[in-house]
Amino acid sequence: MTVITPDWPAPDNIVALTSTRIGGVSGPPYDSFNVAAHVDDDPAKVEANRQRLFKYCQGIEQIQWLNQTHSATVVNAGDAVCPDADASFTPLPAIACAVMTADCLPLIACDQQGRQIAAIHAGWRGLAGGVIDATMAKFTVPSSEIMVWLGPAISQANFEVGEDVRQQFLQAFNNSDQAAVLQAFRENSHRPGFYFADLYQLARIRLNNLGISAIYGGDFCTYKDSDRFYSYRRDGQTGRMVTLIYKRPD
Repeated sequence: MTVITPDWPAPDNIVALTSTRIGGVSGPPYDSFNVAAHVDDDPAKVEANRQRLFKYCQGIEQIQWLNQTHSATVVNAGDAVCPDADASFTPLPAIACAVMTADCLPLIACDQQGRQIAAIHAGWRGLAGGVIDATMAKFTVPSSEIMVWLGPAISQANFEVGEDVRQQFLQAFNNSDQAAVLQAFRENSHRPGFYFADLYQLARIRLNNLGISAIYGGDFCTYKDSDRFYSYRRDGQTGRMVTLIYKRPD
């Protein structure tokens, strides 16, 4: 399997990665490292890929998989097998907080001392719905001590949305952020009423509002990079990558 390691100054006890579509056993159109059990891939092949991932993450006891529903629900990792949620948090070692994506934005977070960690699945609905805010509220350290990495997502150039989506963000964000939100939506000059949305920038606005300035990553495009990434918008029926974070066992 081939993974992407975040370029961020996380403490030595923190391990994080994003899988790519390379190095698994799934056949087309899921080729080849699909970890999602809900996309009609062969369950045995999905399980084989997940086991390969588990072995790669040395020393972990559990990967907290989620049944993601584009909500703002956050769970404590390890409390349930596969709960309906879009983020997980834990202060415990050897339990990986994980989210699956194929265009939506995955975020991982930890504090400067490596005591608490979280993983977030943030599509546009989750971003507008407050999933970042809900997850960061789980941390018991000052916001200034939290760092965040933005994993592979669809870029603004390839993520077209309608006026209804733009309005939801304008209504959900603070009045002081309206100008920044408007800048995150570039109008499509060929299609009036449609915009190219910047998920990365919208996430940064949310994080900055919470007092978090240590933000890394955010320079990928799942839609454009078909060699490494799945993209639902590009391919429709496809697999999912996983982005996860865990604390090394004590």
